[in-house]
Amino acid sequence: MTITPEQATWFSETFAALADNVERAVLGKRHVVELVLTAMLSEGHVLLEDVPGTGKTSLARAVAQSVQGTTTRIQFTPDLLPGDITGITVYDQKTGAFDFHEGPVFANIVLADEINRASPKTQAALLEVMEEGHVTIDGVTRPVGRPFLVLATQNPVEQAGTYRLPEAQLDRFLLRTSLGYPDHAATVRILDRGATPIGELVPIITPGALAGMAELADEVYVDALVLDYIARIVDATRSADEVRLGVSIRGALALTRSSRATAAAHGRTYVTPDDVKKLAVAVLAHRLILHPEAEFDGITAEAVIGQVLLDVPPPTRRERV
Repeated sequence: MTITPEQATWFSETFAALADNVERAVLGKRHVVELVLTAMLSEGHVLLEDVPGTGKTSLARAVAQSVQGTTTRIQFTPDLLPGDITGITVYDQKTGAFDFHEGPVFANIVLADEINRASPKTQAALLEVMEEGHVTIDGVTRPVGRPFLVLATQNPVEQAGTYRLPEAQLDRFLLRTSLGYPDHAATVRILDRGATPIGELVPIITPGALAGMAELADEVYVDALVLDYIARIVDATRSADEVRLGVSIRGALALTRSSRATAAAHGRTYVTPDDVKKLAVAVLAHRLILHPEAEFDGITAEAVIGQVLLDVPPPTRRERV
């Protein structure tokens, strides 16, 4: 089953309305807002690498308010335990039974702030829920619901007292991006109280309807030539001289899913090579492990992906419309 033109038009209009609404509270960051919404509609998660004070919490709350969802914030610290994230069972003396107390992952938008400050064991507590959409505690599996988006942040500058995210956990994030500082015009508007308070944002869509949008995005057509293009990009990352470990199959699937959502966001029923190129750096760069010599020479994963996009020619025949 393929998404219809009418459904694609509705998807595009709703996506634009969501982005407009979030941008009222997070000024001057349209590209990042669209990336986060794309990740949510691809049922993936986002890693925000940024310095403090750039509006990461505001972004999470604005997205949750726009979709009538719930939001929680977990401040990762060295003493944080896995049960502090997923929840625990507590014995009730009055009833003589164990009651489950939900952890903060039971929300539509979970802001995992400074995720690299917690121990690897605590970081691993997020792995199952990010991949499967549920947690298992004392042998009982509990779904966290839909939509479900983890917005994890880490500070790339201050590394004292941090634990580097393992490759297996980095691979769980659909994409990595950065908010960055606002430009001059946006800064002036923020100082002049031009940003809309989060609580005043009008909800655009319900969580159930958003889950329906995610299902529509999954029906966007991807031509065999575009799939071949994605496979060639992934293969090229594995053979690049600067790369010790290239993009996994999970990364290739993530690029395909997010390209579908991007195509629908532009009102199309099919994916183009430009959709793939637009998302390649955000989706693939954090999955690369470079040789130490390349890192010492100042080569970045983003630069490697950029070079791969230059070296791998896109398909020339037009995809099905």
